[in-house]
Amino acid sequence: MNFFPSGICLYLSVATCWFSTRVDSSWWYMGSLGSQVMCDNIPGLVTKQRQMCRQNPAVMQAVGGGVNEWISECQHQFQHQRWNCNTMARDHNVFGKLLLRGSREAAFVYSISSAGMVHTLTRACSQGELDSCSCDPGKKGTSHDAKGLFNWGGCSDHVDHAMKFTQAFVDAKESKEKDARALMNLHNNRLGRRAVKRFMTLECKCHGLSGSCSVRTCWLAMGDFRQTGDYLRKKYNSATQVVMNRYVTGFTTAHRMFKKPTKNDLIYFEDSPDYCLWDHESGSVGTGGRVCNRTSHGADSCEVLCCGRGYDTSRLSRTTKCECKFHWCCAVHCRDCHEEVDVHTCKSQS
Repeated sequence: MNFFPSGICLYLSVATCWFSTRVDSSWWYMGSLGSQVMCDNIPGLVTKQRQMCRQNPAVMQAVGGGVNEWISECQHQFQHQRWNCNTMARDHNVFGKLLLRGSREAAFVYSISSAGMVHTLTRACSQGELDSCSCDPGKKGTSHDAKGLFNWGGCSDHVDHAMKFTQAFVDAKESKEKDARALMNLHNNRLGRRAVKRFMTLECKCHGLSGSCSVRTCWLAMGDFRQTGDYLRKKYNSATQVVMNRYVTGFTTAHRMFKKPTKNDLIYFEDSPDYCLWDHESGSVGTGGRVCNRTSHGADSCEVLCCGRGYDTSRLSRTTKCECKFHWCCAVHCRDCHEEVDVHTCKSQS
């Protein structure tokens, strides 16, 4: 493992000095391969991951199809921020060098990617797309909730199976590295997996004369992935900066006034760059060319998003549907309305 020169450690946290300078390629590359996943050609997989990939081609195909879903959710959560979960074109690492830093953005990406795999595999199992799993076989017989007894039926989402596979596959690389950054990733991976299970809900169907609901059939259903994204975004906002303890076995807070992080907290080591300018070393693509809101006072405002560099304004024509009316029966007729709008984009760095 490569370490920072000892002199730099005087200016960085102890945890930072334990960071490996390895290049983190990952299974996220599967998203660009789509259904043509070739296990031997995905950069950065460790031996166990390649073995699991070869042994479970249908699962890997499902995962590859689900990568874009969690990336889209990440981009939705940060669409108005300087860092907007942008991906790097033609980069096998998907997020470029961003993830070499132990920042809170890296913490979020690891947690939501782990959650995304659980969500994708759980859904694929329930929809019968995989031979290795189906509905949750443990949900049989009768049980009870606040409303009384019910019978298990339907197809309960088998989230535990998906969590087990995701843990074995995603954590394999971090378990092999066993350095401070790996422990950070393992922690955030775990939080992401558990976030999906948090939003499992009991859905029921009533049976009985005249809708009396004398008998209920119920099943556990996975929540919409937006719920998981919203939850992890809140965890990002309250993430705890940590350092390793002297034994490199766990974490403590970097600032004494904050409480020790729990298993329900996102954790990170390094401060984030401001993401204002393009910087290859930090993985920042800058905010030049981003559309901003001139009248906003929030993160999407031209003042904040453009980092004080100013913005350009251009007038564009757009067509929208307007004056829509419902006609019996059963159609909606609209007019095409044309309007001129001003679009403001951040100036690039000089």
